[in-house]
Amino acid sequence: MASKLLRVKNLKQHFLVHGGILFRKLGQVSALDGVSFSVNQGETLGLVGESGCGKTTLGRSVIRLYKPTAGEIVFDGINITHLRQKELRDLRREMQMIFQDPYESLNSRHTVGEILEEPYVIHNIGTRQERQRLVSELLDRVGLSPGAVQRYPHEFSGGQRQRIGIARAITLKPKLVVCDEPVSALDVSIQSQILNLLNDLQEEMGLTYLFITHDLAVVKHMSDRIAVMYLGKIVETTSSERINSHPLHPYTQALISAIPIPDPARHRKKVILAGDVPSPLHPPSGCAFHTRCPVVREICRTAEPLLEKHPSGEAHWVACHFAGDINLLDAPVHP
Repeated sequence: MASKLLRVKNLKQHFLVHGGILFRKLGQVSALDGVSFSVNQGETLGLVGESGCGKTTLGRSVIRLYKPTAGEIVFDGINITHLRQKELRDLRREMQMIFQDPYESLNSRHTVGEILEEPYVIHNIGTRQERQRLVSELLDRVGLSPGAVQRYPHEFSGGQRQRIGIARAITLKPKLVVCDEPVSALDVSIQSQILNLLNDLQEEMGLTYLFITHDLAVVKHMSDRIAVMYLGKIVETTSSERINSHPLHPYTQALISAIPIPDPARHRKKVILAGDVPSPLHPPSGCAFHTRCPVVREICRTAEPLLEKHPSGEAHWVACHFAGDINLLDAPVHP
């Protein structure tokens, strides 16, 4: 049985909202509202959902870039929820993040060599000569030439910059890497190269990924398991294969309906959701998805469904009052 590297229980992340001439408190945004999940050693958990659902906040919270409002984060058997800055500094060797925008995440005033050498300097690893050798090995591992050490980030393409960001993330051989939309800012022709690189590095180094994306097609390719988020909550989670073949939540079904099928002879019903994700400043009552759900019923407006294991017997959890009773993808489709 695989050991659990990361366990998150009832995680909440609230941000105060201020405004007006006197900058008064207007309220609070519940970016995360009671999120629970786990990630096994060596696996990839995909985290998928629309923009604004809390995916990035969750990723940054679990590696303590944000201090959680409530809940519990256990990493490699250690409760890290309330660790102090000095303790977190040591933890950074074990948890790293690949950021979405390779143009903003690299310091433009430092050369690539300086960027990649910095983690070794901070953690007092090796002599200058040894660090330079390690940097050269890193560049080779991510598919860049040794000559890149003397160049600046602006001299590289978007895909090459993301390779530099990946190299920085694996510098200290972490156990967990949070990948925050690592290919969404790249050309489609480059995306598959970066995804294949991430897969190769995971196999070589035994990495564990929390892979954040809004694209179910990408997360299907990368993930062992998938968790679907909506408005600060996880609404469905199971294996990648099962969530694509037997989605139970109407929101998941709508996301899957948007995946293109590269075969003109096949057709899939498109589930069009009305409106946008509600504001987390004023979330709806009951089920957060009820304002957009095409099959909403009265209980959905008043009672919040819990994330519970579905009675199918599979390792499949879903937060819906009518999970398994409704399949929006079943309707006949005509070319």
